[in-house]
Amino acid sequence: MSLTAVVAIVAVLAVLIWSADKFVLGAASLARRLGMAPLLIGMLIIGFGTSAPEMIVSAFASWQGNPGIALGNAYGSNIVNIALILGLTALISPIAVQSSVVRREMPVLLGVTALTVVLLWNLHLSRLDALILLAVFVALVGWSIYESARSPDDPLGAEVAAEMAQPLTIRMALLWTLLGLVLLIISSRALVWGAVEIATSLGVSDLIIGLTIVAIGTSLPELASSIAAIRRNEHDIALGNIVGSNLFNTLAVVGIAGVIGPIEAPPEILTRDLAVMSALTVALLVVCLGIRGPARINRIEGALLLAVFVGYTGYLITTVGSAAGIVGG
Repeated sequence: MSLTAVVAIVAVLAVLIWSADKFVLGAASLARRLGMAPLLIGMLIIGFGTSAPEMIVSAFASWQGNPGIALGNAYGSNIVNIALILGLTALISPIAVQSSVVRREMPVLLGVTALTVVLLWNLHLSRLDALILLAVFVALVGWSIYESARSPDDPLGAEVAAEMAQPLTIRMALLWTLLGLVLLIISSRALVWGAVEIATSLGVSDLIIGLTIVAIGTSLPELASSIAAIRRNEHDIALGNIVGSNLFNTLAVVGIAGVIGPIEAPPEILTRDLAVMSALTVALLVVCLGIRGPARINRIEGALLLAVFVGYTGYLITTVGSAAGIVGG
């Protein structure tokens, strides 16, 4: 394995996390200064903005002819978001689901996940399929704007308003937004290079690298945001951030990658990765709707989510080790 690639990935991930945080901070402050409703900031800018690394990384991966990284990054990030991030966050403090908007978004997320399975059933994502995903995303943004106007007193909006009580000045907001975006682009390009180098040296598919190193790395902004939110007792921001990110990954991230170039998917992405992602989404829907009790993710459920993540990731690592001839040989 190339030591240069490993060192590059570690350094690049640090820049990626920092730049994503500054980009979201700048964009959210700018939106607040321009009069955007707090609920809309929470649903769009914070929820979708933390997925900027996934979008740019997958776009570069598709452009360079590495569709496995593009798909693995998007679906792997969704698994990381629910199993690792919500699991770890719930262990720190149980997550109460108060926002009606978040509860309404969960069935949408499940529907979008089902749409993904249908479109990838033939293991091919055409440009038409990608455009369908992007069209659903645009419709979802329009729905979010409508919901923010209809539910101004939603708890998520109240939490964002408190969080943005003193937004950055317009000049500083523009600076952080632009600087964060530029560094996101540069670090994403370097991350794809490092991931391809590692996949080549290990002799494994770029899908596996996308599902592990790249997915976990690009999800670190969501992890930092969710833990910070739960420590401030902002439960709906913590959960809304994950739901919004998963919607963005499934629709916009995969859609943009597919428009850049049609994607051929390996069979295991249906039987393994999308199956795990779908099961986690169903479990999260049950919890958020309070079907089996109070609408919250308690510590036991958080531990179960973490166990799923450890088991899934362990299986992927075993696959990598077997392919590289260092496990069971």
